[in-house]
Amino acid sequence: MAELPKLVQDLALILVVAGIVTLVFKKLKQPLVLGYIVAGFVVSTHMPYTMSVVDKANVQIWADIGVIFLLFSLGLDFSFKKIMKMGASPGIAAITIIFSMMMLGVCVGQLFGWGKMDCIFLGGMLAMSSTTIIYKAFDDMGLRQQHFARMVMSVLILEDILAIVMMVLLSAIADGKDPDGGMMAFSILNIVFFLVVWFVVGIFAIPLALRKTRKLMNNETLLVVSLGLCCLMAVISTEVGFSAAFGAFVMGSILAETVEADKIVKLVEPVKNFFGAIFFVSVGMLVDPKILVEYAFPIIIITLTILFGQSIFGTIGYLLGGQSLKNAMRCGFSMAQIGEFAFIIASLGLSLGVISDFLYPVVVAVSVVTTFLTPYMIRFAEPAYTHIEKRLPKQWVRRINHLWGSSENNATSAGQHQSSRRQWHLLLRGMIINTVVYSILTIAAITLMFTFVLPLLRQMLPGWELHWYANAICAVLTLVLISPFLRSIVMKKNRSEEFRALWTGSRLNRLPLIFTVLVRVVIAAAFVFYIVNYLSRFANAIIITMALVIIVLMAMSRGLKKRSIQLERLFIQNLRSREIAAQMSGKKRPLYEGRLLDRDIHISEFVVPEDSTWIGQSLRQLQTGNRFGVHVCSIWRGTRRINIPRGDNVIFPGDTIQAIGNDSQLETFEQALNSEVYESDAEMDKHEMKLRKLVLSGDSPFVGKTLRESGIRDEYNCMVVGVEEGQKNLTIISSNRLFQKGDIIWVVGEKESLNALKV
Repeated sequence: MAELPKLVQDLALILVVAGIVTLVFKKLKQPLVLGYIVAGFVVSTHMPYTMSVVDKANVQIWADIGVIFLLFSLGLDFSFKKIMKMGASPGIAAITIIFSMMMLGVCVGQLFGWGKMDCIFLGGMLAMSSTTIIYKAFDDMGLRQQHFARMVMSVLILEDILAIVMMVLLSAIADGKDPDGGMMAFSILNIVFFLVVWFVVGIFAIPLALRKTRKLMNNETLLVVSLGLCCLMAVISTEVGFSAAFGAFVMGSILAETVEADKIVKLVEPVKNFFGAIFFVSVGMLVDPKILVEYAFPIIIITLTILFGQSIFGTIGYLLGGQSLKNAMRCGFSMAQIGEFAFIIASLGLSLGVISDFLYPVVVAVSVVTTFLTPYMIRFAEPAYTHIEKRLPKQWVRRINHLWGSSENNATSAGQHQSSRRQWHLLLRGMIINTVVYSILTIAAITLMFTFVLPLLRQMLPGWELHWYANAICAVLTLVLISPFLRSIVMKKNRSEEFRALWTGSRLNRLPLIFTVLVRVVIAAAFVFYIVNYLSRFANAIIITMALVIIVLMAMSRGLKKRSIQLERLFIQNLRSREIAAQMSGKKRPLYEGRLLDRDIHISEFVVPEDSTWIGQSLRQLQTGNRFGVHVCSIWRGTRRINIPRGDNVIFPGDTIQAIGNDSQLETFEQALNSEVYESDAEMDKHEMKLRKLVLSGDSPFVGKTLRESGIRDEYNCMVVGVEEGQKNLTIISSNRLFQKGDIIWVVGEKESLNALKV
């Protein structure tokens, strides 16, 4: 018999210990992430009293896979459209918090005399609050449905996105170059370039491929295809100089816009949980008690830095984002911890060999302490606000609380008054975005053609004298490929409502409008000039003339116009496919949802537990309005949605109830829904149903009685399945059939009930 591989032995040890420890943490109502870290410490070589992992290298490989799938799942929960709809408020808060905490972390590291890379990575770790831990704390404390909690989750989503960018920047900094502004700007532009290319190409290709193969896709094949795409993008990302985790996130964000996104999330979750558990266990394996004792003072200082830093800068960030002082403090105090992204950034630093070995266990220890303190920090926010409110001048508090309301009113009035300035703003913003996106796609197309197609053509047509054939063919193919992009750069927005309103509104606007067209013509002609100049030896004047002529022909071409419109419509259709499917299935949120927040009323969703006592009762019987003060505006049931349900609508298990109310009303409603459940049956195994054959004797009390008169169902709680009459199948007996001596009947019921039958 072959010897069992060491990896299997290590996995068995890791999973068994992790299972036991997480059960304990579940009982103690603590985050499972901490349980995995403790399990990792238990199976590490630093714990001499227990079995240890043998092959650390293979476990680390599995942990790296766990990071990829964690980021892939994060991408599946991310939506570019949602980020765009959030507005500026969460973005201002997220950028303020990240920048402030990074600077604070760098300063703390320098205070201890640590190296430059240790300080930079420490700042990156301290800047990231834990989405998982905060979500779990809100859920356990019944705060998840409150408005401030939603604001926190919006900022955490943006922090996760910025963490991906930060990882790329840290990787660039770790190359050994000084982190100057030029390199930072180049890295950011590089990230934006590849994000746009991958996202646009992915939205074109992947939804179309999934749509064509939808009939062939079951759960198994969809899981394999999704994970395959994740790993493929991770490989591509690595090849072009980014991390595998970054590529996995990009693929997740692309799949998040498809119709199959919800199904993919459910299918991938067990895989993510499995590999994620191994990753967090590997984090715990790096915890060295000697280092924790040696660096006890830095651990305490860093912990205090996070608690006070996130509370202060978090509050400032949310205030700048337009929240009231009370909400800003509740949001800021909620983010006073670090979690999974700190571990991922620390793993990146270790894999690149740019941070010291002590930094990892120090950060893990800080994460454990701040995680335990998270619920207390959330509770401490309101007393802290009350304390500050009493000592601040009332006029200051009033101005802070009404700052956002006045800005909203100003924005509303500006939106209602379509002034020339606002039209210019909308037009220029649309032109810039359109030009940047299509320019990036053009650059990517030219790069692909010159990198792969041109060498292939030159190989097919060898000899210097024939290179001009290959160059000419490549130039024509490249121009054909990028022609829809160049036409969109030149012509897009020229017939928009803003352009026409400005053109007809004042003659003074016409010259600047013509100038915007000429600028875009020059940009498009520059791409043509580069292609022709690179592949030919014509004079510059001839090339410029050719470029302008080609651009004019592209702009006048009706066929190219039709092709460009078709491509854009296909992209928009793929981008909105998930939203369209939600509208058709009735799962799209109502339009009035966002308009109630300024009145302290908002919509929340609640899932009915399977063992709820509400099941089978109508809304009229539950009296949700009288008991809780909330209004049930919608019920989701599978793919069906019941809007404005009536009083006789009955609640079913698994229903998603959408209710409207303020924070306290919705909190009371949620507590009642989750607490009013049937108690679990401790003797469930005794209620097993059994099937038994009974032969009626002459003394049986059932002889001479009908099935209805026998009381087998009502008195004994059993059911007669049928009677044997010498046939292959049992004979179904009616309720009026008389039982006779010698009848062989089959009865189903609980064991005690069957024993009570006297036959």
